[in-house]
Amino acid sequence: MRRPAPSTIFFPNINQDIRHAAFESQGYVMASERAGGFQTIGNSRNCGLDPQITNNVLTRNPGYLVESISVIPGSPGFVSLLDVYNVLGNIRGLSGRLYNSHTRNQEVPLFEDATRVLSEKRTTAIPDPAPARILPVAETVYIRLKDANFGNTYYRGEMALIQNGLRYTLSNFKSLSYLFVPVIREGKFIAQLYFEPINEGLLIYSIAGADIPELFASRIHVNSAISKRLAVITSWAAEGIINRN
Repeated sequence: MRRPAPSTIFFPNINQDIRHAAFESQGYVMASERAGGFQTIGNSRNCGLDPQITNNVLTRNPGYLVESISVIPGSPGFVSLLDVYNVLGNIRGLSGRLYNSHTRNQEVPLFEDATRVLSEKRTTAIPDPAPARILPVAETVYIRLKDANFGNTYYRGEMALIQNGLRYTLSNFKSLSYLFVPVIREGKFIAQLYFEPINEGLLIYSIAGADIPELFASRIHVNSAISKRLAVITSWAAEGIINRN
């Protein structure tokens, strides 16, 4: 794959290796832990992102953090923020997306089912809406994902226009449990995606964090668990954008 020429728009001052990785199929991905100190690109002065985009995650003081950067190549204007918004509205598109399970030695669905629900208190399933014609300034939706490891999990999805793009935040409004034992308490997992049309196509900057008690963290590879979920969510959005027509 021929690497694109350096851009004056996409994170102009970051390391060239990171820039090149962002254009590859898997993008740039970095995992870190609070014990070793977080070194994120999104909150550095060199990247040019609004500090709110990363601080919404960092201020929750997560124990583990995963950051990713990818670019969907395209000519300027090939995708609009309304297109992105409508893709994110297809919650059912998350259902059945595969990840590589090391314990099962095969690819399995991470979310066996995905649907909108009415609210935090009324978790009755409702259909996804028809594509919108007007981009709202902000919106909140509620989602139920049947997780391969945690069973039914519940998230609040918050969309907002910020800087030159669209920010989409997912956070759990109920604890994630394994064998009926709460592993990630309410509000202790957050995944945030930021989409911005740029000269090279569409930038997708993602950052996710979780705080997990040491008792459970010592038994599982937390960064891997977060990375897989962030990758599935990001690929759902990216593929929806690529295949939207």
